[in-house]
Amino acid sequence: YSSLFHDMNFPLALDRSIRRCSVSSFQNPKPFIIQPSNIKLSSRSKESPNRSCFTRISSGTSSRIGFPNDALEICTLRPTRVGASSNGARSFTSGSFGGEDEVREPSFVEFITSERVKVVAMLALALALCNADRVVMSVAIVPLSLANGWRQSFAGVVQSSFLWGYLISPIAGGTLVDYYGGRVVMACGVALWSLATFLTPWAAETSLWALLAMRVLLGIAEGVALPCMNNMIARWFPQTERSRAVGLAMAGFQLGSAIGLSLSPILMSQGGIFGPFVIFGLSGFLWVLVWVSATSSTPDQSPQISKSELEYIQNKRQKSLMVENKLKTTKVIPPFRRLLSKLPTWSLIVANAMHSWGFFVILSWMPIYFKTIYNVDLRQAAWFSAVPWSMMALVGYFAGVCSDVFIQRGISVTLTRKIMQSIGFVGPGIALVGLTTARSPSIASAWLTLAVSLKSFSHVGFLVNLQEIAPQYSGVLHGMSNTAGTLAAILGTVGAGFFVELVGSFKGFLLLTSLLYFLAAIFWNFFSTGERVNFDETG
Repeated sequence: YSSLFHDMNFPLALDRSIRRCSVSSFQNPKPFIIQPSNIKLSSRSKESPNRSCFTRISSGTSSRIGFPNDALEICTLRPTRVGASSNGARSFTSGSFGGEDEVREPSFVEFITSERVKVVAMLALALALCNADRVVMSVAIVPLSLANGWRQSFAGVVQSSFLWGYLISPIAGGTLVDYYGGRVVMACGVALWSLATFLTPWAAETSLWALLAMRVLLGIAEGVALPCMNNMIARWFPQTERSRAVGLAMAGFQLGSAIGLSLSPILMSQGGIFGPFVIFGLSGFLWVLVWVSATSSTPDQSPQISKSELEYIQNKRQKSLMVENKLKTTKVIPPFRRLLSKLPTWSLIVANAMHSWGFFVILSWMPIYFKTIYNVDLRQAAWFSAVPWSMMALVGYFAGVCSDVFIQRGISVTLTRKIMQSIGFVGPGIALVGLTTARSPSIASAWLTLAVSLKSFSHVGFLVNLQEIAPQYSGVLHGMSNTAGTLAAILGTVGAGFFVELVGSFKGFLLLTSLLYFLAAIFWNFFSTGERVNFDETG
């Protein structure tokens, strides 16, 4: 009898021993939970623990547990309410309950107008500013190099100075995110990197060292952006929607590249070389004001969220602990040694390293590549470089939808992540080979668009996988893998400049990058997983 109720998720405590029970009318039961504190029996029933009882359980009707002198009736009629009576004299109702299978999926309109989509839209704007602020230098480096007589190798050093700061912050920033939550840390990060962007014109006119210092500060501040995004999405979205949410947020990230590359030449023509730095810096301060006034750390803290949306999020998460509660009770030093002892961690590190290598090489060098190889002016070079990032934003959202559909249709999380990441590595690898054969800027831009667009599948590969193998350490794990990615990005960005000077061809470096993409895809498919990894023991 007890195992029957246990299998039904029906923990029912009656403060008595039940010697004999018979079960009848058991038809298509649906699981539901009743808290023992909500059930009361009369004193007469408590005095007769040895009397026989009967129960009738059904779906969508009423269930009755009866004693000769008492009756306890549990009503499961929708809307799900609980009623109880003793001899028909007393009754009460409790909160709604129900299993996950009773949660209604939101319509498309309900989804796009929900509070959680407002949160991810703000995250997308923050990531757009993040990438726009960093990519401005990819355009400004051309006139700066001409004005100061910088060689390509030194131009690579200036562009990589952002990554020096970015190398420092991800682990520390990820730990701060795990402790204090993404909302607070994101606000501080955006404010700091907007200040660094705004002060860049002053720094450049002061000295080269001041310019490098502002770029380092920009990197330090932007290092918290992706850990914050991961943290907020883990709090606000159930697993079945996280790929879509990451796709939306990262769409903003890629649009930031397109906005920065396309608007920077226009703003430079109106306000000088440093016009875009001022505009994007001020935009960041405005974003912070809206973020702190319009968002909350968790759904249950939001005054704007509807009751139905809150219940949907909480029910979908099932037995997962609320992140906020975890942060309050498990503030411990992250187990770095145990994290590094598992191959799935290394699959994330390798994936992030390769993704960052390709990302920053393309982001930093494509304007110079188009101007040098195809002899186009700065505005055309920026435009040819911007178009691929716009497509990446669209394809990234499509990849997120595909990933969610795969999981909802029963494909394992592990296989889904491997498919998505394989597309995110093999696709760009092939496209970069095609880029080296292009004879016109239009064809080259088409190959570049294909490479960058397919890279977006990585956002629903390794980037979402961070939350799955260790949700309690997602921030610090992102920081660890992002540090490896930053080192790879520095090596790729600086190495490309020296490679071009030594070999005399940028195409050879693109072929090397393509080879690394293929090797990273093999490593990912061998060692990644979509399951929770036990970091309590080494090995």
